[in-house]
Amino acid sequence: MNPLTGINVVSLEQAVAAPLCTRRMVQAGATVWKVERPDGDFARGYDTNVYGRSSYFVWLNAGKKSIVLDLTSTSDLRLLKKLIAASDVLVQNLKPGALEKLGIDLEALHLRYPGLISVSIAGFDPSGPGARRKAYDLLMQAESGLADITGSKQEPGRVGVSIVDIATGMYAYEAVLEALLVRAQSDQGRALQVSLFDSVADLLSVPYLLERYGGTAPARVGLAHPGICPYGVFGSADGVDFILAIQNEREWARLCATGLQDPALYSDQRCRNNEARVANREFVDDRLRTYFSSAAYAEISARLDQADIAFAPVNSIDQLKLHSDFRTQGVKVGEDIVKLPIVPGLPKPENLEVPSIGQHTQEVITWLETQGN
Repeated sequence: MNPLTGINVVSLEQAVAAPLCTRRMVQAGATVWKVERPDGDFARGYDTNVYGRSSYFVWLNAGKKSIVLDLTSTSDLRLLKKLIAASDVLVQNLKPGALEKLGIDLEALHLRYPGLISVSIAGFDPSGPGARRKAYDLLMQAESGLADITGSKQEPGRVGVSIVDIATGMYAYEAVLEALLVRAQSDQGRALQVSLFDSVADLLSVPYLLERYGGTAPARVGLAHPGICPYGVFGSADGVDFILAIQNEREWARLCATGLQDPALYSDQRCRNNEARVANREFVDDRLRTYFSSAAYAEISARLDQADIAFAPVNSIDQLKLHSDFRTQGVKVGEDIVKLPIVPGLPKPENLEVPSIGQHTQEVITWLETQGN
């Protein structure tokens, strides 16, 4: 039995953050009714690369039941309210103020249905000055300072995936799980608020602490670690770029003795500890580059394995599907099966179906009639 079997979820969702939260609930066994406007979740139109469907939509929506409702229609709004009454969890990431315009008062819903768990996902906390602002992933990467510590020395950069949306969806999922545990003991639901800005701020805890209490924010160093040395990209004589990562003094000693066969480097005062190596990063990295650039990657990897040192090649995204440790699960897109990366820690839910727009509208209406709501 899946942990969320028997849990009904209604979600007024679009884009990434809320759909990621409900995706995790579907994979844990919940029934998720995805309410879409007549033209659909706009993520359906991001691209057509996966058998004619959007890559974002395929990733986030397999296993959900798609219901089309025009919430400007009195009858469709009534159906939504019936659906909420039949649900354990309400998820929504509509633009700020949209629920109120529909005449849906969350406080009133919780009074009427005390066991209801609601999670509202927005750009900023509803009690703060940004409550009414719209927010998207890249905007939050920029506004939070994440972009300022990401990228090359020359310019800030974007994290290559929608990291703020992803983190927000996962925080929301965690909060729902905790609320379900509380409800199981008390029969009381919760009204949860999760914001993109709070989520990315939590991800930035270490850079924030370094700047606020240490006085210096991490510098942009590209594919390197601003506070650990050596920890960055090096190249072999045969043109393979790889990242070498040293986490402690034991590893540094093994790297010098076995990986580099350069014990003098270990005893150099410029390398006496991590702080000294960071202060003398140019010297340390130059010594390592001199060695690595004269050896083939096969020799380097054998030496580093022998020394029990962490390293990894810098691969392109097309190499992911070929990686020997890459594991997948199937989802159905029409008559085709798409292989997605597995969700860590979950049994593989094979071949959940990506819904077409409105595919389950009549099914849900019929089901509601049997509930007497």
